[in-house]
Amino acid sequence: MRHLIFFLFFYGLCGIAWSLERKTNIIYILLDDAGYGDLSCYGQKKFKTPNIDLLAKEGIKFTQHYSGSTVCAPTRSVLMTGLHTGHTQIRGNKEVKPIGQHPIPSNAYTIAEALKKSGYQTGAFGKWGLGSPGSEGAPENQGFDRFYGYNCQRNAHTYYPTWLFDNDKKISLDGKTYSHDLIMEKALEFIRSYQDGPFFCFLPLAIPHASMHVPEKYAKPFRKSFAEHENKIGKYKGPNVKNPAAMFAGMMTKLDEGVGEILELIKELEIDDDTIVLLSSDNGPHKEGGHMPNYFDSNGPYRGFKRDLYEGGIRVPLIARWPNKIKPGTSTNHISAHWDIFPTFCEIAGVELTEKIDGISFLPTLRGKSNQQDHDYLYWEFHERSGARAARFKNWKAVQKNLKKNPNPPIEIYNLLQDPSELKDLSMEREDLIKKAKQIFVEAHSPSPIWKMPWEK
Repeated sequence: MRHLIFFLFFYGLCGIAWSLERKTNIIYILLDDAGYGDLSCYGQKKFKTPNIDLLAKEGIKFTQHYSGSTVCAPTRSVLMTGLHTGHTQIRGNKEVKPIGQHPIPSNAYTIAEALKKSGYQTGAFGKWGLGSPGSEGAPENQGFDRFYGYNCQRNAHTYYPTWLFDNDKKISLDGKTYSHDLIMEKALEFIRSYQDGPFFCFLPLAIPHASMHVPEKYAKPFRKSFAEHENKIGKYKGPNVKNPAAMFAGMMTKLDEGVGEILELIKELEIDDDTIVLLSSDNGPHKEGGHMPNYFDSNGPYRGFKRDLYEGGIRVPLIARWPNKIKPGTSTNHISAHWDIFPTFCEIAGVELTEKIDGISFLPTLRGKSNQQDHDYLYWEFHERSGARAARFKNWKAVQKNLKKNPNPPIEIYNLLQDPSELKDLSMEREDLIKKAKQIFVEAHSPSPIWKMPWEK
């Protein structure tokens, strides 16, 4: 009997120790061009996203979270490096022929590399956009053990591609298979394969970007609801579609279904308590492929869309669910951005971060603690169109446009607390805030040989 008690006590202690030492699995879902108002838990009225709503109900919803940029590639660079667009290596969309985008350099230190050093299996499934196959920026050269999806974001403009990439191998497809299904299948397979953990599953999904493509069974329930758009044709890449409004709602329904599949799987594998699931978007809503963001109120109460540095172009959803760690049904107005993801994941994983980055871990906010460190400011620069930059400091927002046309264009100033829609420019009244914005613009920008400010050329 004494031996039996000792045996149970010993192995009980071992089990406790194993439990304490077990690292948290991380699943990060990144939507493509989904606006702040495109989820029903953030106010969408024309369709429902029940599984994403469940994430919020069982977790925490951020109301002041920002994307890394207002377009695809630089946002992904910000996410991977924890550096904002004044410092990160990729600051714009820059194509490489025949396939891919300008590569993030080999000396970039990514989330995947940091987590991999700590014993994580790392997988990315969806749209990469940070380096063509075989380049130094390809996902398998940036810390990912497994990649499946669109290496080239240009190819991701259609959901019926003739090829995708499996790591560095080009996989031929028939052009009739919905790519999102294949990507989700591989992601779920990855989670199942590494259920003993720890794993980092990065899902930069293509939905709802560009072409309004979705299998008809998802669009059909919305055709009567949006009958006034039935004769409208959505054109982009791949087959044209009738009623892009119904197709968009169907795409978001399909996307939400996939989130539900992830939640079901981690519960089935009994790793629910050991897994944090986060969901965000890479920038504000687009106007492509027949999509009507105004009709859906995709940017919520905010001004601007994709390619704008107003709130509608860069304020995005963030939801996090972590059973027994995050208090369910909570909301926070903590001001955070995509460059905070890197240090947050490192702190969750117990990874010492020695690199100098711009991000600040928001783990205290996730855990409901009062010791959350705040940013002095957030900063963005945008090198497309006429060039722009913006900064948020406390409740103030500074926006400067037309940098390529004017060496010293005016700076707009907004009070986001009183004017979240950025309708009243206070620049004529607040010279002190203009001075502050100029200081931030200088401090936050480091020269890049590729993405130069107009005065640097």
